[in-house]
Amino acid sequence: MELTHDLKRSDFGSKDDLGSIMTESEAMQLLENWVENEKLVFHMKQVGHLMKVYALKKGYDEKEQHLWFVAGLLHDADWDKWPDEHCRKIIEELEARNQDPRVIKAIASHGPRFFGVQPESEMDKMLYAFDELSGLIHAYSLMRPQGYESMEIKGVKKRLKDKSFAAQVSREDIADASQRAGISLEELIQFVIDNQLRS
Repeated sequence: MELTHDLKRSDFGSKDDLGSIMTESEAMQLLENWVENEKLVFHMKQVGHLMKVYALKKGYDEKEQHLWFVAGLLHDADWDKWPDEHCRKIIEELEARNQDPRVIKAIASHGPRFFGVQPESEMDKMLYAFDELSGLIHAYSLMRPQGYESMEIKGVKKRLKDKSFAAQVSREDIADASQRAGISLEELIQFVIDNQLRS
């Protein structure tokens, strides 16, 4: 990604659309129409799952859990077809569909260095936190015969230090996201290991 992805805006969606959120089947249909890369689809499903579980464990109601889930599920929906317009396309699509502005804002802020939008709400911060980290941990699981079973924090941290491993994953963003969320990296890693969506 390049800095040309800066969205140059700070307001997303309409307050009139608060509470308006597509169903899981509608969100999956959007993915089916937009994304051919199966690995990318799996990544988005993983992040959506982590977001939903986190909201559940925080005690949020089902509607709020679904809000978090959709934000995670659709955060990279335009990357496959329109990488040069990531994440402008998905934002415009969700605004056209009159979706809840909280979901749109979370998606807009999941890469502050690239999109120029700062994660502010808890949902914003957790999407940013789970995005890169879950990708690295999943890559690590694929190289282990036992996958996620018995995976330890120290093994993940070793891979984080190895810049050649999953080189496309930004270590800077992982550290920044952890700090913004106010959650230690170790705690975030353990949460992802414990609650990861299995392939």
